[in-house]
Amino acid sequence: MAQRNRFGGRFDGILAGARRGEPEALGEIYNTLAPVVAGYLRMQGCREPDDLTSEVFVGVLRNLPAFDVDGDGDEAAFRSWVFTIAQRRLLDERRRMARKPTPSPLSSVVDPPASDDVEASVALALEADHIRSLAAQLPPEQRDVVLLRLLGRLTVGDVAATLGKTEGGVKALQRRGFQTIGRLLESEATAR
Repeated sequence: MAQRNRFGGRFDGILAGARRGEPEALGEIYNTLAPVVAGYLRMQGCREPDDLTSEVFVGVLRNLPAFDVDGDGDEAAFRSWVFTIAQRRLLDERRRMARKPTPSPLSSVVDPPASDDVEASVALALEADHIRSLAAQLPPEQRDVVLLRLLGRLTVGDVAATLGKTEGGVKALQRRGFQTIGRLLESEATAR
């Protein structure tokens, strides 16, 4: 899978600025990667993806001096590092939730205001719900691999390091995850 250059070739300068504590560089890192991390956490069934995304970036900020101590970390390595932190925070959240009961909601969530293009907004919401539904039907290990590869755009090696698995194991989980999604889509098409 091709790696995506999210910082427009300016990653080294942005990282250097972030290490110096420059607000613009820190903001650029957050604004560029936070939506992808939040999407990953949302697809993983995180109860409060925005809150957990904030925790992830607090961890990134705290540990920024530890990233790339040998000087060979590029943008892809940085993304992998950020998603490793996200995965660890997600596992911490799951352990916390397993120990305490689910709170009942105090009130219903208010829908955000509609954009000018209502049809596009509805289509986007339905698409996101469909993707969430498909991801929820995958076994957890397959879901982790597929979402890290697609949303995080991590390499097989990066996913293996993040999840503590072998590259062969990651490839097998990815293949089975995509096969499962294919079967689910086929059954949906047949039902129509």
